[in-house]
Amino acid sequence: MAVRAGIVVTGTEVLTGRVADRNGPWLAEELRRLGVDVGAVLVVGDRPADLRGALRFLAGEDLVITTGGLGPTADDLTAEVVGEVQGRPSAVDPTLEREIAAIVERLMARRGWRADPEATAAGVRKQALVPDGAAVLAPVGTAPGLVVPPADGRDGPVVVVLPGPPSELQGMWPAALAAAPVQAALAGREELRQETLRLWGTLESQLAATLRQAEFPGLEVTTCLRDGELEIVTRFGPDAQPEYDRLVAAVTEAHGPTLFSTGPTVDEVVASAFADRGLTVATAESCTSGLLVARLTERAGSSAWVLGGVASYANSAKEALVGVPAELLAAHGAVSPQVAAALADGARARFGADVGIGITGIAGPGGGSADKPVGTVHLCAVGPSSERLPRSVVLPGSRSAVRERSVSLAVHLLRQLLLGGPPA
Repeated sequence: MAVRAGIVVTGTEVLTGRVADRNGPWLAEELRRLGVDVGAVLVVGDRPADLRGALRFLAGEDLVITTGGLGPTADDLTAEVVGEVQGRPSAVDPTLEREIAAIVERLMARRGWRADPEATAAGVRKQALVPDGAAVLAPVGTAPGLVVPPADGRDGPVVVVLPGPPSELQGMWPAALAAAPVQAALAGREELRQETLRLWGTLESQLAATLRQAEFPGLEVTTCLRDGELEIVTRFGPDAQPEYDRLVAAVTEAHGPTLFSTGPTVDEVVASAFADRGLTVATAESCTSGLLVARLTERAGSSAWVLGGVASYANSAKEALVGVPAELLAAHGAVSPQVAAALADGARARFGADVGIGITGIAGPGGGSADKPVGTVHLCAVGPSSERLPRSVVLPGSRSAVRERSVSLAVHLLRQLLLGGPPA
């Protein structure tokens, strides 16, 4: 049997969507790398009853990890509730209390903060509450982590209690893994492989028909469609590698022209293509206002091939910054294939880049017309030999969705320009 784990993310701010959950996906992938199968990631608010319910739901797992709820305020109740569920009452650890107090004092002095001494001391005491028999993980911020096994005579998983801030959680992760109860819970784990195939231009229904034609025992196959890109994510043990090879062969035979990657993301594919060819790129964006150049420069080392970008939103900016002719704008309008091409040419010329790409469109929710409805987007990529790849689409969704999908389409346009393969 595979070693299994569950994750509980606490915080009403995460539950309501005001803060995106960065901890659950990160922990799930880290555990997958260790050969641990994650059965569930649960998000609960700062309510003791809901946290108890989540812990009881995961009582059949080998390991449970909680994140958040370790601060000094009244809604930070994770340590106490975990101790209760594990049958281990909590008490203040005097040594830990002194350590946390020293950390808080240094932090306040460094930042010039002033606070009521009694309130500060109460917050420190709260963070120093430790369930009986739990192992303490040294704070990365101000909050310690905990490893809490079930009390003697009780069944259930070891519970690892980690702080909510991602930097603190990730900094504490190695110490959590090294704790003896965690090592015991992970004993017997096996390698759990995960591979991804990426297609551009294949419908989910077409892929489903391909996968129905054959069985692939031992594989857990998941498909996901995002902004036109279809991902096939497969998890399996080492013994099932031949079955995965059969899956790749079947997908390649049926959908080879649209298969652009057997692992790397399109961003990684494009970055490698620019770096390997020694080419550079510049952008001129209207409706996306710099989102494309921001995405291209997310990767370390992108300064070697991304020269820059212009957010040419107004027509005056298109003329002055990118060199789009005023007569072209007057004749065709800012949202037109002609202006997208002029933006690409202008970006390439102004930055001295090998490749230029331009985007213009109507992201909405207003501004559309019968001839140019909301979602109309025109793109153009121009290559080193002035070869052109234009693309005109009407994209569905909200303003943010249209902008994000336009950027994804632009990245695939660059992939097509540099490497060929499935058209954007």
